[in-house]
Amino acid sequence: MINPSEILGMNARNRLYVTLNPKRAKAICHSKYATKILMLNEGIPTADVYGILATIEDVNKFDWNRLEKNFVLKPTNGHAGKGVVAFVKKKRKVWLDVMNQTWDREALKMHCYDILEGQYSSHGANPKVIIEERIISHPVLAKYSYKGTPDLRIVVFNSVPVMAYTRLPTKESEGRANQSQGALGVGIDLGTGLTTYATANKTELIKYLPGTKKKLRGIQLPFWKKTLLTAVKAADAAGLVFSGVDIFLHEKKGPMVVELNYRPGLSIQIANQVGLRKRLEKVADLKVMDAEHGVRIAQALFAENYLEAERARLTIIKPKGKAIIYGDNQMQAEVGAFVKTGRFRSAIASEVAQDLGLIDVEDLLWYQQEADEGKVPVVEVKFELDHRQVETTAIVSKRLNRTKHKLEIGRRDLGGFLVRIEQETS
Repeated sequence: MINPSEILGMNARNRLYVTLNPKRAKAICHSKYATKILMLNEGIPTADVYGILATIEDVNKFDWNRLEKNFVLKPTNGHAGKGVVAFVKKKRKVWLDVMNQTWDREALKMHCYDILEGQYSSHGANPKVIIEERIISHPVLAKYSYKGTPDLRIVVFNSVPVMAYTRLPTKESEGRANQSQGALGVGIDLGTGLTTYATANKTELIKYLPGTKKKLRGIQLPFWKKTLLTAVKAADAAGLVFSGVDIFLHEKKGPMVVELNYRPGLSIQIANQVGLRKRLEKVADLKVMDAEHGVRIAQALFAENYLEAERARLTIIKPKGKAIIYGDNQMQAEVGAFVKTGRFRSAIASEVAQDLGLIDVEDLLWYQQEADEGKVPVVEVKFELDHRQVETTAIVSKRLNRTKHKLEIGRRDLGGFLVRIEQETS
């Protein structure tokens, strides 16, 4: 159940976040052609372009016979999948689209004329036709999709991925990965790339692929970290502060950018059963060095613990004990550990973090305000408690230098543990 106070509404999105995007970035989003040129110039994978048709003369002169298979016709400034037709192959003198409908050359040209006349355009004047490579669905997602190619949308803010989902084409959507036309929306855990919740008709929670017994939860997305990195790099290349980056997954080429959106839709919150507002606020003031850093922050902040908890057996521990903290270059240290459920994030003594090489500049994630210590660094930490390893993030505390326990374990890292409270004897 989503906390209503954490939901980002349309008005708040437009007023607080869309306005942060520069005019140039918005202009790039308006044009699929400009987006492709930018991606190609930046070395970011995207579908190959076979042609750009700006006039009726261009349409008539284009060599249609060279299009043998797997291509897409679409407007350069369309929206919500309007005017997009994907073709599978050429059969004699006609082409078959993904819905197995046949098109002759005149039908292709007529569709292009409609695009040039602005029938499918939503962003200003001068629509053009773009003819590009059709990306074949990755096998992992193909078995959950009807005819067309599913895509992934990553919402990126301040160079940090904050939410993601995949859109699966259905018969209702006629093979298009668009929720407005009936595609399914399936949330994705940013930490693992595993699917979580699934929705039909944008708001109806479902567990199985309609008409089957295939579970939509727990699908492992391939190339996950690379996909997140690609999304951040694409958003940064366009100068977008707040965006939705749409990506196809190719079996061999990996993630490929489809388009950029400076005003992404909000139904992604339903598919993830979590609101965007709080996530956006968490990263708004962070200083992000590069795409790699942004992805590390995302996976530290927004990984869902319940997926692991479902598989875990409870380990019973005492509030006070010993833990092994692992550092760089195979270094490790056994320290006193104290379970402190009053804090959310774990904390490590700064002298231990320093000795283990955990607070080099490249290891820092962000700085966090602590009531007693002011701004303190947050780093990635791996520790072992009762033969069980935990990978997490922890604040670096000078206060703990003066205590017996150099590691305070917050409730964020107690998933799968049961803390035994023992009465003291007199």
